[in-house]
This record gives sequence, C-alpha cells and structure tokens, in this order.
Amino acid sequence: MTNAGAAGGRDRDPEGRARSARPRDGLGRPLAHGAQGVPRQPEGVVRAPRDTVAEAQALLDAGRPFHAHEVFEDAWKSGPGDERALWRGLAQLAVGLTHAARGNAVGGARLLRRGAGAVEEWERGRGEDRPYGMDLAGVVRWARELAGRVAAGGGPVDAVAEAPRLGP
Repeated sequence: MTNAGAAGGRDRDPEGRARSARPRDGLGRPLAHGAQGVPRQPEGVVRAPRDTVAEAQALLDAGRPFHAHEVFEDAWKSGPGDERALWRGLAQLAVGLTHAARGNAVGGARLLRRGAGAVEEWERGRGEDRPYGMDLAGVVRWARELAGRVAAGGGPVDAVAEAPRLGP
C-alpha cells in the first residue's frame, strides 16, 4: 500500500486501485494515520465456500462485522454467478450489523432488511436452505428481528452479542 504523499493523490494499492492506507478499528472506521488499528482483511482472496463461512463467522464472533463483510464480498465477486446474490445478501447483513454497532439505526435497519430479503429470495429461488452448513432461514429471522430492534432506537448494539450464528 502506498501513501498519498506530497503529490496529494489518493492512497493506492499495489494494483493502482484507490484504497485508504489509514488503519481501521474493529468496526471498520478509519483511524488517524499512525494509530494502532486491527489487521485488515486481505481483498480478492478466493476461498472455498465453507472456508468463507468459517472465516466470516470467526470475524462476526470477534465483533468485526465490517471485516466479515469483506470476506463475503470476496465470495460474491469470485464465486459462481448463481451464488452471487447469496454472498451479496450476506455481505449486506454484515454491513447492517456494522452500521447498527456504530449507532446508525437507519442505515443498519435498512441493510439488515435488504440483506435478509436477498438471502431469502436466493433461498426460495434455489430451494436450498442450508448451503455450506448455513441456516439461511435462521439468519433471515435474526436479521429481521435485529432490524426491528435497531429501528426502534436504543443506541448502538454490541456487535459481539448480536452476531448471528450462520450455521447450527
């Protein structure tokens, strides 16, 4: 990763794509340059689907839903076309939890509902409710219930306490 430097340009990754070099906290919020952040998820990693689920679950359990979203995003971008809607919906759920944990009730509830709808639609279209060991019906119930609580107010949620169980 390169820094913006004196030229005033944006931070770039080794491939030249814009990418902030600022460290991030556990919820993905940028910190000041030089601050101690949490390790970032590498981008563009191709994983087996069960490895995606396991890694995302570990990040969710650790209170790092923003980072779990990046794992789901890799699957969405690199996986088979007929599974992209599933992985995108799961990424939306992780971002929804991120926003809810940051105290953004409107964005959190909206993304939780959008992700739940996408996962549910994928499940209905495929007739498969437990791909890669995930309990999709349970994840959809979790998302809708949390979205209702978040929308009702009460401040930020605890990302660890509210993390979903993707599988049994």
